[in-house]
Amino acid sequence: MVNPLKEGEKAPEFSLPDQDGEYISLKDFKGQRVLIYFYPKAMTPGCTVQACNLRDSSDDFKNYDVVILGISTDKPEKLSRFVEKELLNFTLLSDENHEVAQAFGTWGEKEFMGKTYEGIHRISFLISQDGNIEKVFDNFKTSDHHEAVLDYLKNQCK
Repeated sequence: MVNPLKEGEKAPEFSLPDQDGEYISLKDFKGQRVLIYFYPKAMTPGCTVQACNLRDSSDDFKNYDVVILGISTDKPEKLSRFVEKELLNFTLLSDENHEVAQAFGTWGEKEFMGKTYEGIHRISFLISQDGNIEKVFDNFKTSDHHEAVLDYLKNQCK
């Protein structure tokens, strides 16, 4: 059972290696909105659809001054191959020890084909300019994740 952080809570500070092995911290984006999306595994069908839709919508996210960060437990080398293969235009972070996933409440028991295991649940957090969780997205399909976030952003700017 996962217990993701709630809207209004302070986003946990973190520093993780990106696809190039460079450390990226949440505080690097102070004063900006950040979409942090947790996904199970790079280069799998659902995660690829989700990432490519975010890639293709990056101009829309820039219009709302939203930076995109994807987090999985994949090693930086695998993330680098994923970015290269899919021409991703945003940063992917490696949370190999799942400490950040645990801090955000996205790490927990999962079930697939009758097997139970621990893993990342597909949950996204929009972090406001002041570092608080503005919105939690936990009910979407991989194919419409980008639309769910953009719809929220559009409704906020009316």
